Amino acid sequence: MADEQSFWPLFGLVVRTPRLEMRLPREDEFGALIALVDAGIHDPATMPFTTPFTDVPAPRRARESAQFWWRQRAEWSPDKWSYAGAAYVEGQVVGVQGMMAEHFAALRSVETGSWLGQAFQGQGLGKEMRQAVLHLAFAGLGAEEAHSGAFHDNAPSLATSRSVGYVDNGETSALRRGTADRILRVRMDRTRWEARRRDDIEIIGLDGCLSMFIATPQEPRSGR
Repeated sequence: MADEQSFWPLFGLVVRTPRLEMRLPREDEFGALIALVDAGIHDPATMPFTTPFTDVPAPRRARESAQFWWRQRAEWSPDKWSYAGAAYVEGQVVGVQGMMAEHFAALRSVETGSWLGQAFQGQGLGKEMRQAVLHLAFAGLGAEEAHSGAFHDNAPSLATSRSVGYVDNGETSALRRGTADRILRVRMDRTRWEARRRDDIEIIGLDGCLSMFIATPQEPRSGR
């Protein structure tokens, strides 16, 4: 029987830093991810996400989380994709780092977003997750810019963005538990990333799935 990586080569894509490994979770790892969400991501008194999935009561939250991960795969195409990479430290899942794009081959632009289990916050792992996905975007895929954002009072997220080199890029509005609130947008271009790039991040298995990210495959940039 064919291994699932033979028809879904994204399972072979791994980004490694000195502290963590980022890869697409398999179905048998969904339970550990759901347990991490159940253990808490943020203070329930506030909501850092535009999609308030942490407000959904269990067990519906678990079902909808699994549906989200399935949906990312079912709807994946080179013209519109959403990569939800799980981050592991010594084999233990600690959070999820996402990267999304539309018409990437032409625009070379990505959007990033992430969450980290409360037990693992304050250790620099959020920053390292962001550096890992930016390395995949710029060094691996040849991106020219990366965007992100956070609600105006989400100081840890904004601090992480600025610490890796994003700069302020205006404001927008979004619903927050049904009420409009301000999101501060940030942006990083290739020049700023090159000035801060790390030389200790490794990309493994990108060649096998490059055509899933870029409609017209081109020679990838160095993965180191």
